Amino acid sequence: MKILTAAEMREVDRRTIEAGIPGIVLMENAGHRVVEFLAERFAPLGEQRIVVLCGKGNNGGDGLVIARQLHTRFAPASLHVVLLAEPEELKGDAAMNLAMLLAAGGLVEREIPSEARAATLVVDALLGTGVSGAATGRMLQGIREINHGFPLASVVAVDLPSGMPSDSGEPVGEFARADYTVTFTAPKVSQAVPPNCDHIGELIVGAIGSRPEFYADVRLSLVEPAIFRELLAPRARAGHKGTYGHVLVVAGSRGKTGAAAMAGLAALRAGAGLVTVASAESAIAEISSHAPELMTEPLRETESGSIALNANLQSLAEGKSVVAIGPGLGRAPHIAAMVHSLADAFDGPIVLDADALVGQASGLSHRTRILTPHPGEMARLAGQTTSQIQADRIGTASAYASNHGVTLILKGQRTVIAFPDGRVWINPTGTPAMGTGGTGDILTGMIAGLVAQFPERADQAVAAAVYLHGLAGQLGAQALGEKCLIATDILQYLPDAMEECADVPHRV
Repeated sequence: MKILTAAEMREVDRRTIEAGIPGIVLMENAGHRVVEFLAERFAPLGEQRIVVLCGKGNNGGDGLVIARQLHTRFAPASLHVVLLAEPEELKGDAAMNLAMLLAAGGLVEREIPSEARAATLVVDALLGTGVSGAATGRMLQGIREINHGFPLASVVAVDLPSGMPSDSGEPVGEFARADYTVTFTAPKVSQAVPPNCDHIGELIVGAIGSRPEFYADVRLSLVEPAIFRELLAPRARAGHKGTYGHVLVVAGSRGKTGAAAMAGLAALRAGAGLVTVASAESAIAEISSHAPELMTEPLRETESGSIALNANLQSLAEGKSVVAIGPGLGRAPHIAAMVHSLADAFDGPIVLDADALVGQASGLSHRTRILTPHPGEMARLAGQTTSQIQADRIGTASAYASNHGVTLILKGQRTVIAFPDGRVWINPTGTPAMGTGGTGDILTGMIAGLVAQFPERADQAVAAAVYLHGLAGQLGAQALGEKCLIATDILQYLPDAMEECADVPHRV
């Protein structure tokens, strides 16, 4: 699902109008999408006490459409339409919809009456994607009313909570807090990235008539199961362990055996046919004890218990489908040379995580390289501070992936997946419960396991791994609680996540 900036949304609207759908029809469709949602979620609408707050722009025009349809179709227990602008300030389609509401017998108030404070439903149609800068005046007053003036009400925002910037995750002033947001055509940037995405409630995307080809070239997208659902289809009856790839996990060291075992187990649980975990010789027995299904390969080690530089990884990687390297390797000085030597020798996809994220990725050969840094590791790779990374996660990830020819997965809330060709996908799944040791090792294994099965569809496989990893965490947190979830619980709930994505249509 594409994610649009305000400018891109304006261009889509312009092209749609130019193609023959008038703006007033787009406004009618937008209002209708909101009313459809209200009728589904808050039935029976005739028993609701509703306040519709409208501004002077197109967002307010949408609100006037909603008010007219509520008035003529549902006759709520009470309906207060409050216009926080002078009527003469309304122009074009918004002014026409004000006239149509009045012609239909609707009433428009200029202030919020005291009896409206008992509303059960507030529709926020004050400001939309056209806003720039902080809200002021009556719009700011209206935002404060939405947030504090209706103690019994659910808040439904039209297109975007009022005052929230369209193109940024960072607020520029006060904005409305919504329980639900009905947006049009596609999600907007602020609805997909933190912290603003935390304040939109449930996001519903409604079609209003714009053809998908009008925004097909947009490079920012929201990950949804439709992207990778075909990877979860039933396997061919003749499939066998050699059909589904052989993952080599190079990981672990003395005292860090769990990271290697979790990555290997995750690759298996994601569906890889075979998994070999190669680690320091002294770590192998403990790694093997975690699962008999894991094959292991003992490697030469240093005195400190890390894999030695002369461990002959190049020959070990021969014939493997995917290599995952990094979890629990340690920070020995020779690790960077070992990683680059293996990357130069191996022709297949390599997933680099944790301690393998050393030096500059520009030193890697230009094959399929998948990097999975958290913000601190990204800061080291990019030569920036962690706060700089977090301030522009999309821009940083996209620039690094394009400049270095890699697929980069910047982990964290709303994980960013950036591709070498400039595409960026935002993952909506995950939970704070996953802030526990080992979840990154699980993700590394899942990516390797899925890419091993679908090397020709590596982008989809990466998206599937990231989305399913977050969804399994959510399901685990629901069952166990946010504080009780541990990394291996993600594997327990991974089958449920796969089943949900394979069978159930996606809701944003």
